[in-house]
Amino acid sequence: MTTRRLLLSAALAGTLAGALPAGARADTPPALVEKREFRFENYTTRGGATIPTVRTGYQTAGKLNAAGDNAVLITHFFSGNSHAFGQLQPGGPLGWWDAIIGPGKPIDTERFFVVAADTMVNLNAADQHTITTGPASVNPSTGRPWAMSFPVVSIRDFVEVQKRLLDSLGVRRLALVAGPSMGSLQAIEWAVAYPEMVERVMPAIGTGEMDAWMLGWLDLWAAPIRMDPNWRNGDYYAQGREPPLRGLTEALKLVTLHSRDRGWAEQFGRRPAEGQDPARRIQDRFAIEQWVESAASARAKQADANSFLYLARANQLFLNEYPGTEAALARSRARWMVVPSRNDRVFPIEYSEDLVKNLQRAGRPVTMAPLSGGLGHLEGVAGMAQAEAPIRSFLAP
Repeated sequence: MTTRRLLLSAALAGTLAGALPAGARADTPPALVEKREFRFENYTTRGGATIPTVRTGYQTAGKLNAAGDNAVLITHFFSGNSHAFGQLQPGGPLGWWDAIIGPGKPIDTERFFVVAADTMVNLNAADQHTITTGPASVNPSTGRPWAMSFPVVSIRDFVEVQKRLLDSLGVRRLALVAGPSMGSLQAIEWAVAYPEMVERVMPAIGTGEMDAWMLGWLDLWAAPIRMDPNWRNGDYYAQGREPPLRGLTEALKLVTLHSRDRGWAEQFGRRPAEGQDPARRIQDRFAIEQWVESAASARAKQADANSFLYLARANQLFLNEYPGTEAALARSRARWMVVPSRNDRVFPIEYSEDLVKNLQRAGRPVTMAPLSGGLGHLEGVAGMAQAEAPIRSFLAP
């Protein structure tokens, strides 16, 4: 299997497993990182609800300086977690942005103290390397999983939990906040919520606005889960009950194909799945159908359906506390570099072009570094090595 194909397969699972990232030196072993847990009590959500205990997993690389101002926060995408760089164990998968984070890389861990954290309501609630608080967590007042009684949370809530984590680590200022897709939403929300703390922002494959088009797409992503009889309005955690894996798989099929592009799909052509003939039997499938089904089904076994729904809502609530995008961005004091993918089907490049125009109107310094390739939206995860030179320039002292 080629390196490119390995990247494609692994990106679905949230890590670029089994492939050497572009730009990495073959003679340099990947850095080992430790997954840690941060917890605090009695968090009040932006909607006014109380969560008795919040747990989040995180990893770091590099050292924080005495001034506490050389920190970089990496925020993850919808199906990702904090494993953005390094390896959690020898021989394990590389972090999803390992190509650009590490010693001597564009985000240089010999210069910066880099932090990445799991979000609340993380999709990977069943994964041993993810630590999160959400609908699959136990509600201490009932002794049972929260399910759909868990409070609604927003991208801003993700930021507030990250702020408490950074405070606990002694971080006073962020030299950079960066992330792809949902990570870009968090990066932008950081620049708006804490303008005095953020020096630079690098949103990749994202948008500055959650418009009606995207609200509708997120609803479509989530719809198959609600249609699965095993969902039971979110009450599927009890012993003996089957989780809504069929609905979750269908939801992840939508995400999987939506986040790719025609160039990626060319590898399948119109050929049937092995041993099948769609021209003769209606139940037989094409190779592309079988691949998407197989990939999404495997992904669903490590994911939580309710968390998917909460994540979709959190994305829909991006910058919801401000009267509009321009008013929100006007609060920022940071320098910006926007990194779109030319063939993005989730956040088409015009979303990034609009973000750049809004930042220019707000008087903020901004550049754009578009990515090319056949991966579509996923170019901002698997193809970020393309942006090595612009990132180095952006982060130059």
